[in-house]
Amino acid sequence: MSSVLKVPRIVKQSMGSQAIDVLRESIISGDLPAGARITEIQLAEQMDLSRATVRAALHQLAKEGLTTLVPYTGWTVITLNPKDVWELYTLRSSLERLAAQLVASTLNAAKRDKIRSCFAALERGCASSNERAIAEADFAFHKAIIDLADHGRLKSQYEVIERQIRICIRSSDALVESGDAIVEQHRPITAAILAADVEEAGRLAEAHNMTEGKKLTAHLANLDAPEIGLRQWGPTGRLKNLKVRRGKTD
Repeated sequence: MSSVLKVPRIVKQSMGSQAIDVLRESIISGDLPAGARITEIQLAEQMDLSRATVRAALHQLAKEGLTTLVPYTGWTVITLNPKDVWELYTLRSSLERLAAQLVASTLNAAKRDKIRSCFAALERGCASSNERAIAEADFAFHKAIIDLADHGRLKSQYEVIERQIRICIRSSDALVESGDAIVEQHRPITAAILAADVEEAGRLAEAHNMTEGKKLTAHLANLDAPEIGLRQWGPTGRLKNLKVRRGKTD
């Protein structure tokens, strides 16, 4: 009897969808930095796509709050000022409060195991000395709670906010804390959810987000240029891995 190989399924995507994914990741990762000026012609040439496909991708990213079309200037990656960060974190804290409460109030064996597994993954990720790996482990833990809340509209709103917050974190490396500190910040939230303490889980999730938001807002307010992202991706700049897979027309 032949064994069944466990391999990921191949997801077929149009080149338009691939363009959106590639550009989104380039913005979130910082390869396309906040505030960068980008042109359809340059991207189309580098990605080997039509300008129409690139334009459609940039419009989609504008709906997600990642790009802006400036009249007579062109496209730019968003910049975030202290007020933007305050808005993002106050909204995120409300969403995560609700998510933590929903998970704690509907806790079952499967969710309990998942929360424990996610916290263990956070501990492993935070054991790294790599700041990006620590940040990813942190985001993954928060995203797991959102997923376990099983609330479709909450999740869709959170995803938009999360992408913009990733830009904040990527652009403010000075605020990345030690892995040990991040683990300890999330330990009481995990304990409250596992104890099915609905109110405490919500309170701790909200307080954690507000604390982090205040730190980042204060950090930006103290900078000489109080906006996240002032670098320009100029006409000679080129990004890595911007090609999309051929197979479907753009």
